Amino acid sequence: MKILFASQAIDGHFNPMTGVAVRLKERGHNVAWYTGPVFRDKLRDLDIPLLPFQRAIEHRVDNLIELYPERAKLKGPRAIGFDGEKIFASNVSNFFEDIRELEHYFAFDVAVVDSSMFIHRLVASLMGKPLVNFVAIPNMESDPQVPPLFFGFKPARNPVERSIQAAAGFLSDNVILRPAGLSYRRQLAAYGQAAPRHGRLTDEPYRSSAAVIQTGPEALDFPRRHRNPAVHYVGALLPYRPPGPAGAVAERDTKEAERWPQYPRTLLVTQGTVDNVDQDKLIVPALEAVKDMDALVIVATGGRGTEALSARYPQPNIVIRDFVDFARVLDFTDVFITNGGFGGVQLSLSKGVPMVVSGINEGKSDVNARVEFAGVGISLKTERPKPRRIAQAVQEILSNAAWRTRAQQMRDHFAAGDPAAVAAAVVEKAAGLASD
Repeated sequence: MKILFASQAIDGHFNPMTGVAVRLKERGHNVAWYTGPVFRDKLRDLDIPLLPFQRAIEHRVDNLIELYPERAKLKGPRAIGFDGEKIFASNVSNFFEDIRELEHYFAFDVAVVDSSMFIHRLVASLMGKPLVNFVAIPNMESDPQVPPLFFGFKPARNPVERSIQAAAGFLSDNVILRPAGLSYRRQLAAYGQAAPRHGRLTDEPYRSSAAVIQTGPEALDFPRRHRNPAVHYVGALLPYRPPGPAGAVAERDTKEAERWPQYPRTLLVTQGTVDNVDQDKLIVPALEAVKDMDALVIVATGGRGTEALSARYPQPNIVIRDFVDFARVLDFTDVFITNGGFGGVQLSLSKGVPMVVSGINEGKSDVNARVEFAGVGISLKTERPKPRRIAQAVQEILSNAAWRTRAQQMRDHFAAGDPAAVAAAVVEKAAGLASD
């Protein structure tokens, strides 16, 4: 069977899909990937052919400000609305025309498509192909019990909160997402298609796909009144890691880690892979908060300003690196301080590590609300937390064993099965190759 994977050229969307693609290859299927050229080397290492964007704009982590200089000045709802229109909705026709063209030389039987591409209805309706929606972020399908997007709300507990969330939901659906929604509808109309009158733009991939692979366990989502039978919570779909010895680089990192000083506690700090240019947002206040604690502090900068930061914080208990092996370091971490990227959150919980989360942009407020709702971490609800607040949150988690207990209970949900195998079975069933 020929399977087409399609994703944005963004690490947080591409990486979680890699394990599923490799698993399907191992099952004997012919897999190819439509995405940006930025992932050429990664796909070569996976022995998966790249079908690169032709018409589509390659939105990458490192080129957004270059493409859209005005984006740097936007904050809050305006930034979210801008990204929704420019980065996601504007490419729908380009994505679809690329895929319709590549189908001539890769006649795929089923497509596994990143939820943020919004081409699901066009591919399913106009090409007649079974399509699986791949969601690398929390479940964004609307539901009466689920708070509106982008505000970081937890489920309402009383009439006052329900009223506030209803007003915020109106703002989210009719103001923040309006430009993206209008762009999407115009593009569908050009193909003679019409989006449903009810529901928001982010519902579309859920409602026009044969099946939905939802990353993360259901225990990390909010309770829902209506359960979409097409949605399959498969657990932590983390970036593919080859089995066996991890290679010379990993061996070098392991030997270095063995030389790190020993402390009774270990704290891991990251500001993610997208919004890590301004380290004063989280990395610097986190270091100010914990630099004098009796703890080993490991910081991953994502390759930005590592040397300068190391000179600024020469304390013997602080280790600052461009990158660290999170999967290995989290095995001995007590608290993970992060801006709330969904991949990092899942990896932390898969290791039973509680978190201090701080972030609002790129949908992180909704991720962090789920962390807090599940009782596995403390959300600081800001882009720029004060060192004092970070220190208080870290001390609370270290001094109260209930945080680690709940994180370890969540770890059991992640360890319940083989996420890549479950997701691969969802794809095969959507293509008619498997049954219940």
